[in-house]
Amino acid sequence: YGSVQKNKGLVLKVVDEDLLNLTGGIVQGMSGSPIIQDGKLIGAVTHVFINDPTRGYGIFMENMHIAFSPPDITEEEIAEVVDTLRSGWITTGPKTKLFEKQLAEYIGTGRVVCLNSATACLEMTLRLLGIGPGDEVITTAYTYTASASVAEHVGAKLVLVDVAKDSYEMDYEKLADAITEKTKAVIPVDLAGIMCDYDKIFEIVEAKESLFHPANELQEKFGRVIVVADAAHAFGAERKGKKCGQAADFTSFSFHAVKNLTTAEGGAVTWRPIEDVDDEEIYKKYMLFSLHGQSKDALAKTQLGAWEYDVVAPYFKCNMTDIMASIGLVQLKRYDALLARRREIIGMYDKALESLPVNVLNHFDTDHKSSGHLYLIRVQGKTREECNEIITKMAEHGVATNVHYKPLPLLSAYKNMGFDIKDYPNAYDLFENAITLPLHTKLTDEEVKYVTDVLKECIG
Repeated sequence: YGSVQKNKGLVLKVVDEDLLNLTGGIVQGMSGSPIIQDGKLIGAVTHVFINDPTRGYGIFMENMHIAFSPPDITEEEIAEVVDTLRSGWITTGPKTKLFEKQLAEYIGTGRVVCLNSATACLEMTLRLLGIGPGDEVITTAYTYTASASVAEHVGAKLVLVDVAKDSYEMDYEKLADAITEKTKAVIPVDLAGIMCDYDKIFEIVEAKESLFHPANELQEKFGRVIVVADAAHAFGAERKGKKCGQAADFTSFSFHAVKNLTTAEGGAVTWRPIEDVDDEEIYKKYMLFSLHGQSKDALAKTQLGAWEYDVVAPYFKCNMTDIMASIGLVQLKRYDALLARRREIIGMYDKALESLPVNVLNHFDTDHKSSGHLYLIRVQGKTREECNEIITKMAEHGVATNVHYKPLPLLSAYKNMGFDIKDYPNAYDLFENAITLPLHTKLTDEEVKYVTDVLKECIG
């Protein structure tokens, strides 16, 4: 057969099926199969044609190109956005309100507020609770900056807790030790789509009730440290019979472009019932925070003679638009199927990696069901530098990967705040050999196989 040159799109002329099989176990030129030369993976079959029926097959070869996490957008989402554009109402309006209603029904809570990001949802929740200067907010050292930066935004002191050994969840004993008389909230992070152990978290904050000093009426209703979940990854997840959004006091979700359900940019927050507090009262406070403190939104002002409004405080601007909500409405309709496909892909990865020296995250078990947002692996015996080399080699084969996460104490902003990675050894150990494989619903079975073949080749 002809010479093989990576990424050149050359034809391999196979003169008989014995030679065909030598090109990587391809059965009659099956599209998506790996092509191996000198024992190394060099590409995949992308097109197959009969060169000469009496002599064999021609194979067009090049690397597959696997994006890390592209949005899964269909013509239905596009049509819904076009409908919104043609409606004349493109900012916060009827579709945003409908999206909020449908999200609440899906989650099983009374109300949902949609804003322009999960970060805004977290920050507005801290503000709604009256958390600010003089208070402390605890979160994990192993997360994205948004989980922590919101505490700084409201003027509270950030307290970071290490994860447990070989776990992506906070070390709950260290969480208990970190609670002081100044602690007002803890922000658990449902990393990769797996909910934290909220039973354990509530056990801790309830045991520390005597340390809690409420600063306002709403804080008095809780009478303990308030649990504000960062569930940016975990929309649709379940643990111990509770759906994500039902477990924590407040729960924020992300609908960013790389998330399971996207509105391009966007987020939502929901909350459990609060004794003697009407959900509508909480909802209205979020609306004030997200629309400059204005007493009426643009939709309400369109009613006959209803132009007049008040501004009750100089608040913020972080509302969701109907254009964003339009995408979300269709994504939510498709969401059960999207979750099912993610579960299929995770199953394929789990099976293919059984023989490799890697540790994988357990997404599905008797007590929990993940949203399957990220496929995290840890490569046994490898350093960060060696894992970076694997990431580079995989990119050369057309496979995009990532790392979740670089612990916060390794980032300049948090170093400058006085955090030292030496105080978070378990978080550093997770980061040391971490690689995140592509996991999204646009992956085909053939592409999943290609990713695992590339990983096997690059690990060596």
